[in-house]
Amino acid sequence: MSNVGGKAYAMNVVTPMRPGLGSRTNHFLFYAARALPDRLMGLLGLSIIHFARWVIVKQDQWPDLSQPKEQLLNDYTIFVSNFNGTWDQYIDAFADGLPSGLDLFWYAATKYPKSIPISPFKAYIRANQIDTDHYYNATPGAAQRDIKAALRVRRAVLRLEQAHAAGPTAFKAAWAKELRTIQNDLGSPGFAPVASNDTARADLNRQPLVLARWGKA
Repeated sequence: MSNVGGKAYAMNVVTPMRPGLGSRTNHFLFYAARALPDRLMGLLGLSIIHFARWVIVKQDQWPDLSQPKEQLLNDYTIFVSNFNGTWDQYIDAFADGLPSGLDLFWYAATKYPKSIPISPFKAYIRANQIDTDHYYNATPGAAQRDIKAALRVRRAVLRLEQAHAAGPTAFKAAWAKELRTIQNDLGSPGFAPVASNDTARADLNRQPLVLARWGKA
């Protein structure tokens, strides 16, 4: 699946919103959110999220790639995020952790149904999501928590390197201390279990056609 790279999922959602007052109101709400980051703690505390960003693109701000000039009726909000887990898990966690914040970020979005109840919100996101054509993940076998754990292990190893010069007795004590500290960080990274057997089988069935069309990487 083009949206998935290892343990991570790339999401792109483009939603129209009313130009003028609606767009300016959303701009103000974005500025307010940056000035009051404590209001986003529900989002910042979600360890499955690598990255999340909302961007407002006005009618006349789309890039000129020599295409005919568009006559757009709306401004647009572009939401981009990378996360670990399945699509449903992410939307559920987002709506539970930051319901009022989501309603502010999509305040002026056309036909936005509010984040609660969850079913209309999921339908809205699904209807406005654009699949990722190409998604590169530098650490496909590691989730965000795996990477943080690996960094903690690295720091512990560097401390042990310094303790080694103090002699065997000091090193033994340092080893025991560091091992107690990082024992929960020593898991093996690897690809997550398949979230959908149907999707996995579809990817396998599609592979010969992809190879026939594009060849091997």
